Amino acid sequence: MTAVVEKVALSRAATVQKLKTPGGIEVWLVEDYAVPLVAFDFAFKAGSAQDPVDKAGVASMLAGLLDEGAGDYNADAFHRAMDDLAVEIAFSADHDNFHGQLKTLSRNIDAGFELLRLAVCAPRIDDDAIERVRAQIVAGLKHEVKDPGRVAARAFREDAFPNHPYGRPSQGALETVPTITRADLVAMHRATLARSNIKIGAVGAIDAARLSALVDKTFSALPAQATLSPVPDIVPLAGKRRVLDVDVPQSTIRFGLPGIARDDADFMIAVVVNHILGGGVFSARLFKEVREKRGLAYSIHSQLGAYDHAALFSGGTSTKNERAAESLSVIEEEIAKLVADGPTTDELDKAKKYLIGSYVLRFDTSTKIAGNLVTMQTDGLPVEYLDKRNDMIAAVTMEDVRRVTKRLFDGKTMLVAVAGRPEGM
Repeated sequence: MTAVVEKVALSRAATVQKLKTPGGIEVWLVEDYAVPLVAFDFAFKAGSAQDPVDKAGVASMLAGLLDEGAGDYNADAFHRAMDDLAVEIAFSADHDNFHGQLKTLSRNIDAGFELLRLAVCAPRIDDDAIERVRAQIVAGLKHEVKDPGRVAARAFREDAFPNHPYGRPSQGALETVPTITRADLVAMHRATLARSNIKIGAVGAIDAARLSALVDKTFSALPAQATLSPVPDIVPLAGKRRVLDVDVPQSTIRFGLPGIARDDADFMIAVVVNHILGGGVFSARLFKEVREKRGLAYSIHSQLGAYDHAALFSGGTSTKNERAAESLSVIEEEIAKLVADGPTTDELDKAKKYLIGSYVLRFDTSTKIAGNLVTMQTDGLPVEYLDKRNDMIAAVTMEDVRRVTKRLFDGKTMLVAVAGRPEGM
């Protein structure tokens, strides 16, 4: 039995082949023989939102353990095997997805995929590895207690998503990580890593038939179906302001509102709106007003967060304690001005040109291409999006931007979390 292959010509990512392996797993492949490498990216649709209510951090700890010994290899032997083959294997977890990556030379493809198979399907999860990874996580969490950026971000998320999995820290907390047991980790592995919820992107010197066989061999031992806890949809809360005392000379500010969902018809317009307001470029309004004109902060940004069960607009900056109130006031004033007057024609033109022109940079390495193919799948986007995306940006009009700006911000009071010792707040 051979893989079923559907070819779709793309302008941005060359040719994507949509494979259906004999085992029924879908794979998006871009063949590229320019260099003898294969980048293999995948995600299980189950992240830290699947952590038990009282044990935040299980998914992230599991991600840290999969390459710490597998099959007959203990942790040291597994890492030596990767080093000997020049193979890179890594895992991580965010709220919605459990990610994995493999990067290997063409001559080591079979051996590299065998190591990946062991890590995913036969992790040892040894007690000594658990304690080593736990200690690393706890050390990081203890450091974060004194980091105003981390403190503000955690408080912001707790307030935005109260009593919801998104409100819990993906990496866990000092009160939860020490309670995680091997049984918790094994249960997470069995429930979330399955053939039914995997999304795969591959780029490099490998053909469809060989990749299809390797995918089935790599993941065949996993359960056919994941056993996931339901995650409810939630609208982020707004209107609350919280100050957290951290003895540092600067205050870190996090602010936000409900956003626009990834599958909403207005999402791409919201991307343009966010770019104009605070999209991390020198031309953004918040950058000009907060940094260039007033010197209140070194950097400031805003972004759209499109989760599986929530949509969020958020941003942040850091400034001197004595200027924190002024900084927040300027941010709120600039949002109000954008709602009232809309952007200038020049702002809109520059935003569209930047978003269109910079898109190609997402596809300048095989690793980026593979990652983007997986992100598209986890976001529920078709392959054709690669061709249509820039046209969607180009089609955004001033009327669109004015309408969506009002939809995002008009009449709303932001959620704000500040960590530091801000004066006047």
